[in-house]
Amino acid sequence: MRRALVACLALSAGSATVGVFLILRRMSLMGDALAHALLPGAAIGFLAGGLSLPAMSAGGFVAGIATALLSGMVSRYTNLREDASFAAAYLTALALGVMIVSLKGSTVDLMHILFGTILAVDDLSLVLVAGTASLTLLGMAAIYRPLVVECFNPGFLAAVGARGSIYHYGFLGLAVLNMVAAFQALGTLMALGLLLLPAVAASFWARDVAWMALVAFPMAALSGVAGLLISYHSGLPSGPSIVLVASLFYIASLLVGSNDSVRQRAQGPAHLRG
Repeated sequence: MRRALVACLALSAGSATVGVFLILRRMSLMGDALAHALLPGAAIGFLAGGLSLPAMSAGGFVAGIATALLSGMVSRYTNLREDASFAAAYLTALALGVMIVSLKGSTVDLMHILFGTILAVDDLSLVLVAGTASLTLLGMAAIYRPLVVECFNPGFLAAVGARGSIYHYGFLGLAVLNMVAAFQALGTLMALGLLLLPAVAASFWARDVAWMALVAFPMAALSGVAGLLISYHSGLPSGPSIVLVASLFYIASLLVGSNDSVRQRAQGPAHLRG
């Protein structure tokens, strides 16, 4: 239980900033497709080493990076939009992954890979999650400024001679790394939950990129801890419990947030209020 709590906090620290940039770059659905694309790689790792976290993580990372690169190449050299190529890759990867796991594993193994079991986190898993969080924070600090410019004004970045694709693919690598770390806890189907939902909720409270990340982190941490406690005391699966708590933060922020929420829309424009 203590390892699971530490893993939730480490996942939250690494995923908050990545999730904010997924929203800013309009890559939320692509991120979901990438998370599902980990499945065939994790399944091949499962065939090679059973429920070995290093083997499944390595396979998932390779599959995620390969899907991102192939989808980018398809959209670049054909008329197919990038979101459509990601959707095709997602469906193919999901079907392929389930088929591969079914060849050797049981229904329990398949459920473990799809929905995760954070209470089974061991020392090696904890080191992987903590290492991923540390690498993500260092990597995002290194590419933060050019990545922000590339989000809002890619023309300016090109005008000063910087190649935005380098930062784009560097960011994609960090995003895939975080999804690989999250799939032990949340499974491949919900690996994006702690990245995306707190970041979306934070967008209703802050407009500045740095503040959005600072708001998203405690939401992700509280979602992880509360979902874990609910799962532990009620016997419910950990992944759905954590994601549902994060969804409550999203719904509450959507209703009463300080930026463009339902409450603010109901009150009308600020300059017309009495």
